[in-house]
Amino acid sequence: MIFIGIDWAEDHHDGCVVDVDGHVLVRGRVPDGVEGVAKLHEMVAAHAEDPSQVVVGIELDRGLLVGALVAAGYAVLAINPLSVDRYRDRHRTSGAKSDPGDAKVLADLVRTDRHLHREVAGDSELVEAVKVLARAHQSLIWSRQRQLNQLRNALREFYPAALEAFGTDLASADALGVLEVAPTPAEGRSLSSSRMVAALKRGGRRRRVGERAEEIKQALRTPQLEAPAALARAYGDVVRSTVRIVKEMTAQIESLAAELEASFEGHPDAEILSSLPGLGVVLGARVLAEFGDDPDRYVDPKARKNYAGTSPITKASGRSKVALARFARNRRLADALDMWAFCSISCSPGARRYYDALRARGHTHRRALRSLENRWVGILHGCLRHRKHYSEEVAWPTATEAAA
Repeated sequence: MIFIGIDWAEDHHDGCVVDVDGHVLVRGRVPDGVEGVAKLHEMVAAHAEDPSQVVVGIELDRGLLVGALVAAGYAVLAINPLSVDRYRDRHRTSGAKSDPGDAKVLADLVRTDRHLHREVAGDSELVEAVKVLARAHQSLIWSRQRQLNQLRNALREFYPAALEAFGTDLASADALGVLEVAPTPAEGRSLSSSRMVAALKRGGRRRRVGERAEEIKQALRTPQLEAPAALARAYGDVVRSTVRIVKEMTAQIESLAAELEASFEGHPDAEILSSLPGLGVVLGARVLAEFGDDPDRYVDPKARKNYAGTSPITKASGRSKVALARFARNRRLADALDMWAFCSISCSPGARRYYDALRARGHTHRRALRSLENRWVGILHGCLRHRKHYSEEVAWPTATEAAA
């Protein structure tokens, strides 16, 4: 066996190859791309006859380089950068750090502790495509929310009547349509009913157009403190620009959602995930993308729960013992599971009973929701492991059924 540590960088990578005793066999810097992968294979070929004899440690779990190493038949372990930092401190107290040194640290880490780390999952190309679309879709939603927060802050500074008219729903077609034609208080007050109706119709409203136009018109004409004219015009330019950005983002989010739906529904696991209460197409695609579809990745429900970050951690010392929520977790998966658990309360009687029981025991809403997430991850694992659609009776047996 030989062990390779690769310190990844954008335009080059430092590699270090060691044997089972930790002796450095070869080290060097390779460029990114095909030439670099070929040079890495040359470094390996001189010391290993079969790809199964090669173990690679790298601080990435995706990308072209990782894909090429997995395709070559190497065992590739994605090491958390925090683990690498802690392992470095085990052997070096001076605080020195270098790229070649980090490559050696990674090689030693997989040589001695590879049993404590997970290999890069063997996910299918289809689920990788779903992941790309799901993450892009989610990132765009987060970016749009940042723009909406900026829009709300600007309106609060000089145009509170607009917040009175639209409340917190600044992403609605009504708000965006009206603010684009009336981005300042003066323009809002002078906006005629006909122009208001036209703006609402352009935004897509088809019902209660006249009634809604009058409601917005009255709200925009309520008395408010006035900013200086020059300042109001400057804020108006900011509002108009932000509104146009948000409208384009919304259009692209809808386009990505359509592509995500088509990609997700083509996956073999889509029907199983869609059968679970609270999991629609978008949430189901996010959950599938972040968990992956490698059938051997999670040996049991606990392994899947640990990866999801829903299972609590225990800190015990002497007579003290406390269970805490996991801090380190996949943020995207955590966000999807949080929304799934919340939605499931209203469409799954079993989930509702479980949540209410936890609340009755004194758990806060967040703590009860985390426990519900943990249960759902275990149920999902069982459905996927046994290739069965969700069953409310099996997942949430009543006390009488459980006793029987």
